[in-house]
Amino acid sequence: MDILKKLTQIREEFHRAAGEARDLKGLESIRTKYLGRKGELNSILRNLSSLSGEEKPIVGKEANVLKKLFTETLEKIKQEIEDKGPSEEIYGFDVTLPGVPPPEGNAHPLTRTLSRICEIFVSLGFKIMEGDEIETEFYNFEALNIPLDHPSRDAFDTFYIRDKYLLRSHTSNVQIHLMQKQEPPFQVIMPGRVYRPDAVDASHSFMFHQVEGLMVSDNIRFSDLKGVLLLFCRSMFGEDINMRLRPHFFPFTEPSVEVDISCIICGGSGCRVCKGSGWIEILGAGMVDPEVFKAVGYDTSACTGFAFGMGVERIAMLMHGIEDIRLFFENDIRFLNQFR
Repeated sequence: MDILKKLTQIREEFHRAAGEARDLKGLESIRTKYLGRKGELNSILRNLSSLSGEEKPIVGKEANVLKKLFTETLEKIKQEIEDKGPSEEIYGFDVTLPGVPPPEGNAHPLTRTLSRICEIFVSLGFKIMEGDEIETEFYNFEALNIPLDHPSRDAFDTFYIRDKYLLRSHTSNVQIHLMQKQEPPFQVIMPGRVYRPDAVDASHSFMFHQVEGLMVSDNIRFSDLKGVLLLFCRSMFGEDINMRLRPHFFPFTEPSVEVDISCIICGGSGCRVCKGSGWIEILGAGMVDPEVFKAVGYDTSACTGFAFGMGVERIAMLMHGIEDIRLFFENDIRFLNQFR
């Protein structure tokens, strides 16, 4: 019978294909071809009605025998493949070799420095507050006692957007928003990005990071400011660090000071970093000017406070001996890999 020859041919083709199967995907293709709903054997079984009464039982029996044989064969090969596991022939490489670990990410040196600064002040009881980077002249200048004719309000020193909107040039704007909403006492630090149209060079960038601080209560003294900053400097740079305050002028504080620390490179003996002076300037500070309190509606006879501000990039450059601020923003992996 031609149909029996066809079954014999199907069996030979099946065994040849099954013997060449190397993975479960290939095995499933074979199962579909020979045992699937539209496969070779089911196609023959569906056409039994067209056979004679003598042929039907013979062909039906042989087809069912092959169906059972094919099923058992495929199950056996499947088990062998699973027991063997993935092979180099399948994937093109030896899967038993140790893997190549992916490169590990690490925090940017500015992120690390900013986190450390915030960590120190939080340990001293300060809370962290952030604010908008697009601001009005009132919050960026007027409320901070910076007059209209002050150089910082010139278009050459501030990024104006339109009308009276601008990119903040310091995070002091957050202080004003806070004091408008909250009565003393409080102590907060305000980290964030600030913008000034400086020509980019080794020590200047048009965008950088600041951390400013503010403490206001009914009896805050200059000695409180000095104590907080001394604790910060020694926590940040080491217990052997000395600190000094130099008189300065800021529109929003009175009296105002520049804060220096003994050079962390030479220990105060004088070097290229400290320009032979033995001291390095790290931040500005002072007692909050009463005019600032008036701008937010505080009773100047009932509260006093101090404020300070520092550049994160400057701190990071001192901590790591970095001489060019542009390295922080170029995303050179060779530079960043040094801070793992």
